[in-house]
This record gives sequence, structure tokens and C-alpha cells, in this order.
Amino acid sequence: MANVWQGRFRNNLLRRLPETSLERFAARLERIELSRSCQLSSPHQPMEHAYFFESGIASVVVRSPEGQHSEIGIIGRDGMCPTSAILDVDTDPFSILMQMHGDAYRIPVPVLKAVLSEDFEVRRHFARYAQALAVQQAYTALSNAAHQIDERLARWILMCQDRVDGADISLTHEFLSVMLAVRRPSVTTALHVLEGKKLIYSGRGVVSVRDRAGLEAFAHDAYGECEKEYERLIGTVVSRPAN
Repeated sequence: MANVWQGRFRNNLLRRLPETSLERFAARLERIELSRSCQLSSPHQPMEHAYFFESGIASVVVRSPEGQHSEIGIIGRDGMCPTSAILDVDTDPFSILMQMHGDAYRIPVPVLKAVLSEDFEVRRHFARYAQALAVQQAYTALSNAAHQIDERLARWILMCQDRVDGADISLTHEFLSVMLAVRRPSVTTALHVLEGKKLIYSGRGVVSVRDRAGLEAFAHDAYGECEKEYERLIGTVVSRPAN
């Protein structure tokens, strides 16, 4: 039965649970669809459910009291939200919303906390993911401070492609400007730089990766370190794009 459960999931956290833990945990999950821009959490408001993504991408966004905002992390089939539930914290100051529509398995937060209290392996495994996401957020802060906009955009596109199937990523210039915390004309200029180097194609509402190896080289040290840490803590995500 446990092998049947493991074959059912694309979410890397669920796939890498020990078989006995997964069988017990999976029976409590409910599959749902999540539309683009769906708000999964609001600042300082408790979440009713935790989400384990099978497809799509969610953004973790922080806002200042005066309304400035920036993305600090992305989550796809590599992970779950909110990590505050893993850490036994009722709320956090972030917003989490769907950047790309997808599917997820959800579980009521009280049920998740009960599982964590009952099963050390589940608690340990999810705590390692909370650490991996914290590392991603730290490297996002570093990139925002140290890298040019076109390098940050290259990093962000690579991170998105790690979490989807194929080369096409559905997004708009407006959404990119929010995620990168820059003005829309700056996003357009950065996209033109990457297009000019034949690394991507940017169309209406979609960015297509043409040369992943070249995009990684362009991003330089903006990309790769938090990915290595995730693989050390959790393991390689299944079906990472090879192009």
C-alpha cells in the first residue's frame, strides 16, 4: 500500500517521506485545484489548511506598512506552505498567493500538527524543508542586494522552471515587476537582454526557456546555492527540466 501512495504523488516532500509515515499521512489529504492569484494566507491571519503542491507555483510575499512589497520565496512541487505550521507558530507576517495555477493536496493545520506530534520522522522531514525554504529566502535577500536586475530575473526564471514541466512559464510583466520589486519598464528591459542573448523567448503572458545552460551561466552565482542546500536536506526533485 505504501508504494501505491508514493507513486500517487508528485510533491517531493510527500514522495520522500518514509513509507510507513506516508501511508498514515496521505489518507488525511484532500486534493484541490488552486487558481492563479488565489490567496492562501494573509499576514497575521491563521491558516486553516497546509498545502502540498503537485503543480503550479506559489509566492511568499512580504509587505511594508506603507505598501511596498517583494517576493521572498517560491514554492512548487518541491514543498509546502505554511512552514509556520511545521514550526508550531499560529501566524506569520507574509502573504502566500498562487503565481501559477495548479493542484495541491491540503490538510487541516490541526491535523497536520497532530501528525507532527505523533511521528518523529514526519516532523524531522518537514523541519528540514522549513530550513531549506529559509535558505532560499536568505539567498533571495542576497540576490536583491548584490545582483543586477537581469541576473535576478534569470535566477527567478530558473527557479520557476525547476518547479514546472517543460520550458514554458506562464506570467506577465506586471507580475514579474511585483515579484522582483522593480518597475515594469525595468522588467521589460531585462527580458530584452535575455532574449537578445537567445536564452529565453518572451511572449504575451509566457516566458519560454530556450537555453537553460546559458541562462544558468548568465545568472552566475545568483542561482544554485539554495538549490544545492535543498538537495542536501531533502533530495532531488523528480522531473527537473533537462533542457
